[in-house]
Amino acid sequence: MEKKLLEVKGLSVAFKDEKVVDDISFEVYSGETFALVGESGSGKSITALSVLRLLPTNAEVYASEITLNNDNLMSITEIDFCSIRGKRIGLIFQDPMSSLNPVMTIGEQIAEVMRIHFSYTKAEIETAVYELLQQVGIPQPARRINEYPHQLSGGQRQRIMIAIALAGKPDLLIADEPTTALDVTIQAQILELLKSIQQKTGMALWLISHDLALVSNMADRIAVMQQGKIVETESTKVFFKQAKHPYSLKLLAALPSMESCVNKELKQTVATEPCLLVVEDFKVYYPIRKGVFKRIVDYVRAVDGVSFHLHKGKTLALVGESGCGKTTLGKGLINLIQSISGRVLLNGIDLTDLRGDTLRKKRSEIQIVFQDPFSSMNPRMLVGEIIAEGIKALHPEIGLVGRQERVADLLQQVELPLSAALRYPHEFSGGQRQRVCIARALAVDPKLIVCDEPTSALDVSVQAQIIDLLKKLQRQQGISYLFITHDLAVVAEIADEVAVMYQGKIVEHGEVEQVLTHPRHQYTKTLLEAVPKMVN
Repeated sequence: MEKKLLEVKGLSVAFKDEKVVDDISFEVYSGETFALVGESGSGKSITALSVLRLLPTNAEVYASEITLNNDNLMSITEIDFCSIRGKRIGLIFQDPMSSLNPVMTIGEQIAEVMRIHFSYTKAEIETAVYELLQQVGIPQPARRINEYPHQLSGGQRQRIMIAIALAGKPDLLIADEPTTALDVTIQAQILELLKSIQQKTGMALWLISHDLALVSNMADRIAVMQQGKIVETESTKVFFKQAKHPYSLKLLAALPSMESCVNKELKQTVATEPCLLVVEDFKVYYPIRKGVFKRIVDYVRAVDGVSFHLHKGKTLALVGESGCGKTTLGKGLINLIQSISGRVLLNGIDLTDLRGDTLRKKRSEIQIVFQDPFSSMNPRMLVGEIIAEGIKALHPEIGLVGRQERVADLLQQVELPLSAALRYPHEFSGGQRQRVCIARALAVDPKLIVCDEPTSALDVSVQAQIIDLLKKLQRQQGISYLFITHDLAVVAEIADEVAVMYQGKIVEHGEVEQVLTHPRHQYTKTLLEAVPKMVN
């Protein structure tokens, strides 16, 4: 084993006398990958933020010892600590959109780290920024360098966060769900990149993740966290063969499997169900303007002539790499973006022809769960108000008491306490915020829900609960799902059909077992080959 790089002893964190991290100790060695796993809200991210002194002022942090290369971090002043954050310790945040500055270009945000910590010339910074964008797989880096975070897809924003974290050439990189928003092909590239950097520089990686398949491929050691305590620490090889703690065994049992689509009970033939959604030649084109008069010289074909249908009570999974147009298609179907053409028939009514109140009323039949739960909620509203907002707008006949009862029922369905209704979005973990968004989508009893990565921020045990919940609602209420995801194991668990999207087009479409076990298109084969497999 290499020498200890980071050592934490007796760390506890409390908010308003509620202890969220309870007397934990661990170490990270130079050059190793240390994984901290556990369910959402167990204290994983809080632990990392406390080491970096990034918790709010109302947090009470206690520790016997926190050292980095034998330097006592507890005795360093805040001013001196600024030279540690970003350089000696880098951090990839879980939520890229709320971590990136919306008024700075991505190139400026990466360069900022280099200007603070290194004496580079302007030309050296420009070269380094370009190389980092290439390393993390950003297409057309020369053009993207001058774009803003909102112009990138969720997966691309995550890659920018990784580039910013790597810009300081840290000894220790803390990666909080670094590939959550990435499709499997880019995830494989990013993980390979991190491994390569470790081999070249000896950088240690502290990986926080709910993806045990990913952890089994990346980590040297694993610590399992439950309710603020570390309940098991073991080498990766031993953990996946002989996990001891009941909670560890529960996590392993909850893992979704690609084999779920094979030998399952024969489903009712999809074609026998009535058609709920019909999409015909759907396009989303964004004009490219140049010159003094900003004339249109070309178009970005984000969605390029997509056609498919979705039957009542069924689930169509839409998969593909980041930036292929999945989310744009989902938003376009319910008129949340402009520049669309084609037909979108919901129960025979073309949504693209609707405007104003007519469209608003029709939206009670089709809801969406966004990829980024935090930015999709009003931070000034209580969770109970957020969930009830749709009921109030689309079902004004339901009074205050009725709305409160409905909110309580929805919170129970998504495994959140009733007290959550009186809290704000920032008081929840990433996975808990996603469950709030699912409750909000269910509030108006929709016939179709567009689920944009609804389980990407969830640990495996909660992910399994949410998938079971969605399937239960489907059986009971006949809800249909357009399920946008990069997790093919989740597709195997929940979908009836799969559509594979590549560069704005659907390149393969069929029943889930056929597509996942006997793919026809080369791109589908590439996706399946990139799925991380459990290493025993």
